[in-house]
Amino acid sequence: MLIALFVITLFASASLGGIYELTKEPIAAAKLEKKNNAIRQVIPEFDNSPTSGVYKKAIDGDTLYFYPGMQGDKLVGTAVETFTNLGFAGEIKIMVGFLPDGTINDVAVLEHGETPGLGDKMEKKKSDWSIQFQGQNPASFRLLVKKDGGDVDAITASTISSRAFCDAVSRAYKNYMSIKDNK
Repeated sequence: MLIALFVITLFASASLGGIYELTKEPIAAAKLEKKNNAIRQVIPEFDNSPTSGVYKKAIDGDTLYFYPGMQGDKLVGTAVETFTNLGFAGEIKIMVGFLPDGTINDVAVLEHGETPGLGDKMEKKKSDWSIQFQGQNPASFRLLVKKDGGDVDAITASTISSRAFCDAVSRAYKNYMSIKDNK
């Protein structure tokens, strides 16, 4: 009986390992393509490869990634891959596009586990809630929900998700400005 259990376990683990090896590269390629699409969505048209010029900053136990978009030798915008751990269902990752002056060009949700029909309305395909960030400069636009004294309309029945989204955008802005000012 012990030998039979060992053989079954060996076969199952070998199968699982083999499937992982077969799917590892396609999954990584799909994630990279999703990231590149988000970069194209959040910053103005560029002619370089922002992923090749990426720089990063470790903060709050995670990392922010900065992808500069260039048109010739002129910076047209920077996409910042940011995060928050304050979501209702935990971590939320978004891409925020900033113009050189710090104005938000656009935002795109990369990953989240928020409640379907409520918190997931932060995604553009679910609602137009995130459009309120476009064209806003956080120097004068308070990245807090109105309930907390800010300028952001919360998603109905999803204040926690809205606060988390604002936290991620705010983290991106503060760090973008600190890096931009130090260059």
